[in-house]
Amino acid sequence: MPRLVLLSEGFAGRTYDLKTETTTVGRVSDNAFEIPEASVSSHHAEIVLKGSDVLIRDLDSTNGTFINDERISEAVLKPGQILRFGTIELKLDTGDAPVKAPPPKPAASKPKMLDHTVVIPQGVKLEELQGGGGAPPRGSTTGFEPKSDRGNKIFAIFVIIAGVCLVAVLVWVAMTQFK
Repeated sequence: MPRLVLLSEGFAGRTYDLKTETTTVGRVSDNAFEIPEASVSSHHAEIVLKGSDVLIRDLDSTNGTFINDERISEAVLKPGQILRFGTIELKLDTGDAPVKAPPPKPAASKPKMLDHTVVIPQGVKLEELQGGGGAPPRGSTTGFEPKSDRGNKIFAIFVIIAGVCLVAVLVWVAMTQFK
């Protein structure tokens, strides 16, 4: 029976047996194979068993599905190839030979670049918020300006004018009634 073996740190050694014809993979619990990691979309991919082939189909995930670092929308996964959902790496184990973890990557290796969303594991630093130079240049906006009161002022003027007109109409009606 084919199974997927997770290779990524924090998940290494975890396996999932591919028992059914179709298996959904994603971050949320309604998937058959749940991978609770931020770079994995809520409904990331679908794994379909077709005879002895294991077909991987991306479900329009944000961070993509890759086989041997090549982005795929649909492809057959062969034993020995590295499957990646977001930043989580897996390997197909068909039971023919033991699955070995890939050799550790050198410290100077280039990090993998994702096509879309990247998970940032830390917050924003104070220096990044301050922009390094105090107030923004005159005429530029930061997105944190107070809202304009213009709409409220126009509404207040309209209410005052309507009130004056209403009082004038009432006075006119009263004067014409009591003549």
